Amino acid sequence: MCATVSLVLLFLLLLLLLPRLWRRGEVPLEPPGRAVLITGCDSGFGHFLALRLHRLGFTVFAGCLFPGGDGAQRLQREAGGSGRLHVLQLDVTSARDVLAAKELVLSHLPERGFWGLVNNAGISTFGETGWLPMEKYERFADVNLLGSIRTTLEFLPLLRKYKGRIVFMSSINAYFTLGNGIYSMTKAAIEKFCDALRLEMKKFGVQVCVIQPGNYARFTKIQPPLSAEEIWNELSEEEKTVYNKEYVQERANFFNSILSEGSTKGNEVVDAMVDALMSPAPKARYMVAKLKEKALVFVCALFPTVVMDSVLSYALSKVKLGTIQ
Repeated sequence: MCATVSLVLLFLLLLLLLPRLWRRGEVPLEPPGRAVLITGCDSGFGHFLALRLHRLGFTVFAGCLFPGGDGAQRLQREAGGSGRLHVLQLDVTSARDVLAAKELVLSHLPERGFWGLVNNAGISTFGETGWLPMEKYERFADVNLLGSIRTTLEFLPLLRKYKGRIVFMSSINAYFTLGNGIYSMTKAAIEKFCDALRLEMKKFGVQVCVIQPGNYARFTKIQPPLSAEEIWNELSEEEKTVYNKEYVQERANFFNSILSEGSTKGNEVVDAMVDALMSPAPKARYMVAKLKEKALVFVCALFPTVVMDSVLSYALSKVKLGTIQ
């Protein structure tokens, strides 16, 4: 029995290593003359990826929600007179913006064509399921999920033509949730979309990669802390009859404490994004997280749901459930 298990593990290890060993002798990618479009470049990972790729020699199209904002202006200063860093208005929920982005890319396409699309734009919040209105669920689905799909579909013909790369920003929250189910559901959906797309694009030579960061809330500022008062004021009258302010305060304290533990340095995530775009043998998934976060994902992926529920219930036990009315 032990010998069989060892052989199976050895076989799986070989399957993991063979593609990388096979491509080790391939010539590294040369960035000059290749274009990459990145969404969500106002700040966070997208902003710093745009700067990194520009310095490496790529022609970069940096999509910003606020082209007149501080982040966009910093990118424009970085561009200087190189002509290789283009800052553009891009709201991924707008079909018009996405089409305009494609037209801009086509009109400034360098000699080696369109190499990469990085679907980075995203938003986050927290709150129990009944605390959030339907409009907010629709907004999150439109930005985090449909926005990535919308952009991907528009640029798919170019990516197939040039056998490029598609990189999606997911999260370890695709595997579990701790009070931010609205965010987790969109990331879980992105993972499944990528699984289908990755297999379908292989025949065209297009590679699809997923980035799964851990807690980088302090670096990206994707989720600012929320006060109990802000949460309470947004609750429906019906929800206020179920929960009182003390419970909401406990929940806010719990989630804000998680945010405060987030990393302030996102270099390793940007490194993973660069590798996904440039490596001769990119990974399907790049998990960039602390050891305890990876352990939580491991438990979630390999153990029965009841085990994961017990782990997360223990974490949530810090919240005093007795304050529910």
